[in-house]
Amino acid sequence: MVSFISNSPDETFQLGREWAADVAAGWVIGLMGDLGTGKTQLVKGLAAGLGIEAIVNSPTFALLQEHNEGRLPLAHIDLYRLESQSEIVGAGLEHFLTAPDGVAVVEWYERWLAGGWQPGEPFPESARPTDGATLRLVNLTDEGQTRRSIEYEDFGN
Repeated sequence: MVSFISNSPDETFQLGREWAADVAAGWVIGLMGDLGTGKTQLVKGLAAGLGIEAIVNSPTFALLQEHNEGRLPLAHIDLYRLESQSEIVGAGLEHFLTAPDGVAVVEWYERWLAGGWQPGEPFPESARPTDGATLRLVNLTDEGQTRRSIEYEDFGN
């Protein structure tokens, strides 16, 4: 597991920008953390690093925003309003969480994880991406007014 401390929204944005150099088609980035921990700021940085110039906001009510103008297609998903894997599948989002065409970034990824997975535990088979895909699981924690702990681990290829 990799740990990063962000002391400002700009540092969180920059981390997302740096991740854009690493991602490839088939990546899923699952973001977990309370409201206000920087999930959307991280996505904005990733989008900028991919060359996406469109405004990136959290798709809380739309569930999904797709951006196709960058180096890779970016699907930005917000599962806040969904409570279970069956609701996510019913909303037609399963493909993005298991085998995206480009990069899928999923806010409130814990809604996809059955049984409340915690770092260090075996990853649930039902939430794994398909072969050839990579999952970067990210936990963001508020540690003060602007300080955030960002821990992440990659699973898959």
